[in-house]
Formats: sequence, C-alpha cells, structure tokens
Amino acid sequence: MKIGFAGFDLPEGKVKFQDQKVEGLEKKFAPQKTTPFYAEFIKDDFLNCDAIFISQEHILDLLILDMEKLETRRDRTSDAAERTLLDKCLQYLEQETPLCQVQFSDEEMALLRGLAPLSLKPTVVAAEAPAINEIIQAVLAAAGIIFFYTAGRKEVHAWPVPAGADIVSCAGKIHSDLARGFIKADIVSYDDLAGVYNMQEARSKGLVKLVDRDYAIRPGDIVEIRFNI
Repeated sequence: MKIGFAGFDLPEGKVKFQDQKVEGLEKKFAPQKTTPFYAEFIKDDFLNCDAIFISQEHILDLLILDMEKLETRRDRTSDAAERTLLDKCLQYLEQETPLCQVQFSDEEMALLRGLAPLSLKPTVVAAEAPAINEIIQAVLAAAGIIFFYTAGRKEVHAWPVPAGADIVSCAGKIHSDLARGFIKADIVSYDDLAGVYNMQEARSKGLVKLVDRDYAIRPGDIVEIRFNI
C-alpha cells in the first residue's frame, strides 16, 4: 500500500507494519521466513498512492485539486444526473469533507470512479501525526482492509484483503491454483491458536472449523486451504 502524505515530517519509503499477530505467530512456529505487511510512504503525491494521510492544516491542498477538476467537469457536462452529483460533491468539498467520507449510491460511485477525484481515496485527516504504526492502522481502517494469515514452520505471512472478502478470493490471494481448485478451508482464529501449542492441538480441541466457499474472512483468521487441481 502506498500512502501519500502531506503536512507532516514523516520518513519516506517502505515501513514494516508492526503486527502483533505476526510477531505472535513467529514465536509459535519459528518459521524459515516471515512476510509482514509493508506500507510505502510518499510525500506530497496524491496521484500515485492508494491512500492519503494529511494534516488538517493542509487539507485544502488536496480538496482544491478535486474542486477544480469537478467544477470543470460540471461546467462541461450536459447530463443532468451527473451535474447533480458533481454539485453534491462540491458542497462537501467546500465544507472540507473528503469524498471518501460521503455516502454515495452504487450508481454515483460508478460515475465517480470514472472521474477519479483524489479525495475518494481512503483519506485520514489528523491534527498531529501519531506514531507510524498508528498511522498505518488508521489508513488500513479507512480503506476497509483487514488481515488474514497463513502460518507454519515454512512461513508466516500476513495477507491484506478487503473486509468481508470471501474465502475463495483469499485463497486466490495466496495462489491462483488455490482459488481454482478450492474445496474447503480450515479456519482458526488467532486468539484460539494463541492458546494452544499448534494446529493439531487446535483441531483436537474443536477450535478449527471447516468452511465452504461462501465463508467471509474475519480479521485474524489463520487459514489453510484444501484444494485439488
């Protein structure tokens, strides 16, 4: 995830997210490899980023760019519905409200994504900068991103996905073959696994559940995919 920032003195470049669950799984499995989540911070670049962290003092630097773009579009469009939507957006922008914080219908969102206003990206506005890890947490929350994990002696891996993602999509995140040949998945929560020695003990205590393809992933799920191709 690339986080564009403005108004704060933050380090640029990639930063490892200090994930306590990854650290706990490392202690439990002593894996050969660990793949945590990294965020990349880029200064004063709202275009080439996935999310934005900006000071309250500099919020207009972002919103004015959207105002200019949407005003130009509004003045040129002959579509009444589009004009109404753009007027709605401009009213919020003038109130210093990023568009990501506004409720839009599915039809409105489809139109807005085509216009790609910058503040439609997950945007966190702050009076002062907290610790880097807290910034990443806040941006992930604004983006609706959660983590599931795969864990074992070979590797502990944190996988970011949209909240509510189905298990087949999560399997595909790990490897396309897992999604294509998906049968079922074994799921145990991090908290349940933390209280036992390993997956085998978790199974013996009934902490592991077998789920079908309609299962929606939950934050902290530890996942093992059953598949056949």
